[in-house]
Amino acid sequence: MASHNTFNDKIKFSGLLITLGIIFGDIGTSPLYVMHAIIGNDPVSPELVLGGLSCVFWTLTLVTTFKYILLALNADNNGQGGIFALFALVRKFRAKWMVFPAIIGCSALLADGIITPAISITSAVEGLTQISGGIDEHMVKWIVIIILVVLFVFQQFGTKIIGSSFGPMMMIWFLMIALLGLSPLLNMPEVLKAINPYYAIRLLYHYPQGFWLLGAVFLCTTGAEALYSDLGHCGKKNIRITWMFVKICLLINYFGQGAYLLLNYNGKTFSEASVFYGMMPDWFLIFGIIIATAAAIIASQALISGAFTLVSEAMKLQLWPKSKIDYPTDIRGQIYIPAINWLLLTGCIVVVLYFTKSANMQAAYGLAIIMDMLMTSTLLIYYLYTRHTNVILLIILGWIFFTVEVSFLLASINKIPHGGWFTLVVASMISAVMYVMYRAKQIRNRHTPFVRFEKYLPTLIEMKNDQSISKYASNLVYMTKSDTPNKIETNIIYSLFNKKPKRADTYWFVHIDIVDEPFAQEYKVYQMGDKNIWFVKIRLGFRVPHKINSMFRQIVDELVANGEVDITSQYNSYRAHKTSGDFLYILFDSEVTSASELAPIDQLVKKIYRFIKRLSLSDPEDWGLDLSHTKVEKIPISVAPETKFHLKRLN
Repeated sequence: MASHNTFNDKIKFSGLLITLGIIFGDIGTSPLYVMHAIIGNDPVSPELVLGGLSCVFWTLTLVTTFKYILLALNADNNGQGGIFALFALVRKFRAKWMVFPAIIGCSALLADGIITPAISITSAVEGLTQISGGIDEHMVKWIVIIILVVLFVFQQFGTKIIGSSFGPMMMIWFLMIALLGLSPLLNMPEVLKAINPYYAIRLLYHYPQGFWLLGAVFLCTTGAEALYSDLGHCGKKNIRITWMFVKICLLINYFGQGAYLLLNYNGKTFSEASVFYGMMPDWFLIFGIIIATAAAIIASQALISGAFTLVSEAMKLQLWPKSKIDYPTDIRGQIYIPAINWLLLTGCIVVVLYFTKSANMQAAYGLAIIMDMLMTSTLLIYYLYTRHTNVILLIILGWIFFTVEVSFLLASINKIPHGGWFTLVVASMISAVMYVMYRAKQIRNRHTPFVRFEKYLPTLIEMKNDQSISKYASNLVYMTKSDTPNKIETNIIYSLFNKKPKRADTYWFVHIDIVDEPFAQEYKVYQMGDKNIWFVKIRLGFRVPHKINSMFRQIVDELVANGEVDITSQYNSYRAHKTSGDFLYILFDSEVTSASELAPIDQLVKKIYRFIKRLSLSDPEDWGLDLSHTKVEKIPISVAPETKFHLKRLN
């Protein structure tokens, strides 16, 4: 299947510029706080600075460049990347347990979506405190909240209007950080010797509390996971070429910050608000703050859009409660989920109000992303295994990835009492919701019996022709879970014959199959022994919006045009004018009626799922059906044999 990427085939400057604006905002704004987090309150020393720079260099090289740019981008699902695209690839090999790394990874990335806008924008706006006669930290907090509110309110209108400016703005940002770092670097080029991994090893093993500094070092690569998730927007070629420019600019700035610290603060404690802004000349500070704030907003925008895409994919895979999805522009793939938007905004405001300063937010930042990276590594190694990669090479890659990332995770554990708990709580809550959705689907599938369809076809044909039964609808459409025309749920049989006989001119049984290809849109039709009984199987990719009403009517129109079916109303007055018959969709709201046979964990899952379902979008709205032509029937699911009562008849 051909890739759906817009910029994959040819390398153009416009494509590279768009990639710069979409992909690298998160990792590109890390210089605002990384070196400051590494230095902390310790006296500046060559051992600390050079060791920190060496760790940053090798983290960007091993994690970002090697793992994500070189390896992960090759694990694309028809041009799409991210944790769910990778999960869809390995799911084909019946690795059901892989759903748990996918759930944890998604939860961690969404938790990061709450913290990243807060810390990025706060770090940028805090530069105002370094201007002579500038504002205090209390005002910074409220300015950040105002920016966040405007940013999230704007999401409902899409980014079509300002999206074209993202690339040029980020180009200005990367050129600025490179020029800022170049001056102190030229004055002290000796810091370049930090490229030698010896300095990183010496810092980790000999510097007091050196190993724990990895929790701060890790912040330099927090945007790598988002980079992989946004693969489908730009294509691997554009990402790889642009990364060479981005990495050079980042390293010049990081090494420049190191040189600045050693030139001005060697042996002293760094007391300013930001190492990044400390390098700026006073006359340029206000311009630098404006550019940094714009870059932070763009980075936040990319992460917010990524969160919408991630949740949309989770809903298609039935791992997230159904929520309303809007399409604010005609740009493919740009979506807006109101519930997630306001949830993220609320979380961001809580983070800003609780932690106040970016230095305090650093404790909560990074912990979620390292969890996500570990889950991606698990899925990636298994994916490479399914591709018959050499076992020795797999062991080496696994040892490298897990050694580096587990080290980052262990080094971040001491952040938990200082704010890391916030990330864990948010990620755990999201994981719990996703697990409930997954487990509820298993319970429902396990207790939904199917029967041979052919057994009931003669009865259905007889009922269709039985004039003594009042007509229920001209076209009766059942949404079925059966993926084959050979079988059907007992729920549908119960609805057709037992609940109330439902006579119709034409019966349609429609199955929606969410497949692993992201943008698949295919269908097959089966005639079920009668020209007025049809089974329709629609295959949709996990990134295709659910607009079943429009899709199904298009299929019916094609069948009518081919002369395969006649949907003209059978009512005499309508038929004379060749009017099409009405369509009525039947969906089921099934609930387990007896919890006595369920395990305790399943009983808890059932209760939580019912609560979540009450807050979720209804099935007809989720499938994009016309509510005025849809009926939802409540169907009981029994998990225990019917109880036999010892009743005694009295005369």
